[in-house]
Amino acid sequence: MQNLRKNYSPAFKAKVTLEAIKEEKTSSELASQYQVHAGQIRNWKHILRERIIDIFNGNKRKTKDNKDELIQLRKR
Repeated sequence: MQNLRKNYSPAFKAKVTLEAIKEEKTSSELASQYQVHAGQIRNWKHILRERIIDIFNGNKRKTKDNKDELIQLRKR
């Protein structure tokens, strides 16, 4: 059976989320433009707002898992 879920790259998530945070367009307009559900865009914005402090907390994380998490955060 084929997987119906779409997987978006971290770069795509970052691009859409940054545009959403600018609030120049509504979530609905961005959803139409990028073919993503408006609720998904709101979720990505929420995740970014929750975790943005971690980016600037000054801790040097050297493990691969932590680097991957930061990359995902930046690209959401």
